[in-house]
Amino acid sequence: MKTISELVRHKPWLGWVLFLATLLLVFLVGLFGSSIIERRQEAALRFQLLKPIAEWEPRNEKWGENFPREYETYRQTLDTTFKSKYGGSVMRDLLKESPYTVILWAGYSFSRDYNQARGHYYAIKDIRSTLRTAVPQPATCWSCKSTDVPRLMNGMGVAEFYRKPWDSLGSEITNNIGCQDCHDPKTLDLRITRPALIEAFQRQGNDIRQATHQEMRSLVCAQCHVEYYFKGKKENYLTFPWDNGFTVEAMEAYYDHYQHYDFIHQLSRTPILKAQHPDYEVYRTGIHAERGVSCSDCHMPYRSEGGVKFTDHKIQSPLNNIANSCQVCHRESEKTLMQNVNDRQDKIQELKHQAEEILAISHIEAKFAWDNGATEEQMQPVLSLIRKAQWRWDWVAAANAVGFHSPLEAARVLGASINLAQQARMEIVRILATHGITTSVPLPDISSKEKAQQYIGLPMENLRKEKQDFLKNVVPLWDEAARLRQAKLPD
Repeated sequence: MKTISELVRHKPWLGWVLFLATLLLVFLVGLFGSSIIERRQEAALRFQLLKPIAEWEPRNEKWGENFPREYETYRQTLDTTFKSKYGGSVMRDLLKESPYTVILWAGYSFSRDYNQARGHYYAIKDIRSTLRTAVPQPATCWSCKSTDVPRLMNGMGVAEFYRKPWDSLGSEITNNIGCQDCHDPKTLDLRITRPALIEAFQRQGNDIRQATHQEMRSLVCAQCHVEYYFKGKKENYLTFPWDNGFTVEAMEAYYDHYQHYDFIHQLSRTPILKAQHPDYEVYRTGIHAERGVSCSDCHMPYRSEGGVKFTDHKIQSPLNNIANSCQVCHRESEKTLMQNVNDRQDKIQELKHQAEEILAISHIEAKFAWDNGATEEQMQPVLSLIRKAQWRWDWVAAANAVGFHSPLEAARVLGASINLAQQARMEIVRILATHGITTSVPLPDISSKEKAQQYIGLPMENLRKEKQDFLKNVVPLWDEAARLRQAKLPD
């Protein structure tokens, strides 16, 4: 067998091939090594702060000086152009889309105004603008709207923050949801800044500090995307009703134990539980939670840029980013995945509308029963059934994603809502019969938001004018006071 030197001596061109191949190999190895060093340097520099960040720094742009990739993607929550079949970042008038809900919230501020939430960048603007804050509210309502909240809670104390009137902190709450809410400014580790979540876990006997990083990628969202209530008429202490568990029945049992209700219904006189946005609780019953998928995996997927892996902070519907969200795990086409989501949401939406219609009618029929001599004793079972039915409907309706976080559980709960509401209506028929009424209850025309609001007596023109005066005369004073205060903060 010939040696390499013998082959080269007989075929000189082979020497040039070996020389060039060696040269190319050395070049590629050097390039690979250089790339590794460069990427390691980038990763190291990523956590080297160009400017120190104060412990309670609320200004997102100051964090952005150190973390431009995250900040620039966060600023993209300004985009309100994406509209999916049932959600997206656009402003959607949910009362207009489902006028029955005006009746369901008769006597409560949600009957005035209820829009789909836009991106986090609009948190403060939207809470200032909604007609719901024309009603006196506690400062607790600011809890999930701003990075100023941890600063204020640290300065004045948590309980004192909750006790203050909402409008008394208008000039202090100016920075939208952002970096401070979820990150430690020294280590950038995820952290919990809202005490209600920590306290809820403590009452369950769990230490949230033992949570894994993957669990924290959901828990930072669970600081706000949860069911909650304000405990105590004066204290207004933000509390999560999780002591018995996370299911709709477990939280209902908690509320029943404390005899809590959010408002007395204007028509039926039912003590109603108003669900907030139990996204975390619904998610926990779904397949994604079972498989260990976090909220951030879908709504804030990882990205790579210049060899640096970072989290996309354009918090949005995964349907606007299917390739980086859904297709990391699912190998179907974008069109197929979109259709899968729509198919499930279509079915939940159908059940939701059925529950809304039956509940609205049950409130109207209950009012008719009261007006025709029904007694407290007779109506008590009816009110209990309506309360249970509306709580179950709202548990699904108030959560984002039209049940997609857990379609099976959402369908089960809505089915129970429909059944309970029908039972209430049958009980009303029996009560009316005892008072000699066997004809159908006359139903008003509530086919539009405007007609439903008129039926329950809302002076919408006056309410809108009052809000416009507030935005014109009060909010500019808040903004100027905030500008002067922030100008004194260190750079």
